Amino acid sequence: MNQHIVEITLDNFQQVIVEQSKEKHILVTFWAEQIPESIELKDKLAQKTAAFSDHITLATVDCQSQGQIAQQFGIQGLPTAVLIKDSQPVDGISGPQTDETIAAFLDKYLPKPEDLLLQQAQQALASGDVSTANKAISEAYQLAANDNRADIKLVLADVYIQTGKTTEAAALLDTIMMVDQDSYYQTLIAKLELANEAANSPEIQALESQLAANSDDISVMHKLAAQYNQVNRNEEALALLFKHVQQGPKEDADSKAKSKELLLDILKSLPEGDPLTGKYRRKLYTLMY
Repeated sequence: MNQHIVEITLDNFQQVIVEQSKEKHILVTFWAEQIPESIELKDKLAQKTAAFSDHITLATVDCQSQGQIAQQFGIQGLPTAVLIKDSQPVDGISGPQTDETIAAFLDKYLPKPEDLLLQQAQQALASGDVSTANKAISEAYQLAANDNRADIKLVLADVYIQTGKTTEAAALLDTIMMVDQDSYYQTLIAKLELANEAANSPEIQALESQLAANSDDISVMHKLAAQYNQVNRNEEALALLFKHVQQGPKEDADSKAKSKELLLDILKSLPEGDPLTGKYRRKLYTLMY
């Protein structure tokens, strides 16, 4: 039997209906061999809840062998399913059901795709996997575009800050309503201020001044590109390096090769799906033909 399905008996009734329902919803479906519609409902509920075992457990009650349990729930007829949370029935369906009515019933209690993506992004951020977090939260943000989800916006702003998109992060944080400006929001505001300070450090300013004074100093240019990359100013770093790869003198082959190597290293470091990757790989491709 599927892992998210449990057969209810008198022996495990307390554990499932009382204890487990404190943690998540328990959907109890009642069935009997002689009533095909009840078996059909049980099978459809099993199929439609299979991917959501972290959020809902499907419990089945065989009314022939567990009549006492069915009686305790006050079941009058089959097919019937009852949703339990904190030991109490909160919703239910009875009678023959179509796929549409089952979906409408479950949609009220199962997480939306954007909720699962948000959870994935949060877990990825916690483990330091910014690339996976970026992909998941960007998709969640698109799916919830019309819902003004502050929780999704905050995680996306966090990813923006960690990938150097401070302008985008600031714009997103500006849309957070006061009621949603919780401790996570305050933390992101502080992280954004620090990121902006680091992005324009005295060391970077000094290198920019040196390069402005002598645009042919390739060593300074490489140092500046590396510093830009360190503070996630990757678009500026890539533009600087590509300009040299594209326009540098032919006799400067070694330093141009170094610029190309640094450029490729930066592209490899970008989160999966970052548009800069495709943009600069296409630019490099045009130089080959």
